[in-house]
Amino acid sequence: MTTGTTLKLPEALIFDMDGTLLETETLLTGVNQRLFDTLREEGLYMEEAPPVSALLSCLGMLLEDIWKTIMPGNSEEARERADELLLQYEIEGLAAGEGELYPGVAATLAALKEKGVKLFVASNGLEQYVRKIVEHKGLGHLFTDLYSAGEYNTSSKVDLVAMLMKKHGLTSAWMVGDRSSDIEAAHGNGIVGIGCVYAGYGKPDELAKADAVIARFEELADMLDQAKAAV
Repeated sequence: MTTGTTLKLPEALIFDMDGTLLETETLLTGVNQRLFDTLREEGLYMEEAPPVSALLSCLGMLLEDIWKTIMPGNSEEARERADELLLQYEIEGLAAGEGELYPGVAATLAALKEKGVKLFVASNGLEQYVRKIVEHKGLGHLFTDLYSAGEYNTSSKVDLVAMLMKKHGLTSAWMVGDRSSDIEAAHGNGIVGIGCVYAGYGKPDELAKADAVIARFEELADMLDQAKAAV
């Protein structure tokens, strides 16, 4: 599903991770319960674990904002420990084979690379988390570089994408993601923002300002062919 407008041919495609490449609930469902069980055992969080849907709805935020949203009023110690446990349990889950890519992601990324565009990841997640997904899913050979807020300490995805584009000398790109922050990151850097509607983690109007939207990841290959044909 697209706007019907042929987009300008890009030098690169920049991808969000959660809700774009990774079907994150297939990893976080188990992680969420383990994390809050451990916090309770350690006396840092004494309420019932929030549903995994609460954590999923916060994907795209920086970690400090996630915990402030789903653990309001809890101590800084609890939030810092939640950071540690989230990363630990995510990495353990990935190593155990948990977490699935969305249908068509691996094959479409390979096809896009074959078409001559550079591929990047720009995520608000932690560096090790992003790198371990790429490693365990066998995608490392497809990406030119991986950027995460956790590695570069950026305060917004606008800044993260700006850093990526400057370092690699990019003047045009498509930013592909499922949250409004991805579209803001695109438009804040003068590039195309493509929204993914298949995840459903955000609000209904989350992608209202996207230049185009896709209901299946595979649509990107056709969109790139159309852009090439229009040159």
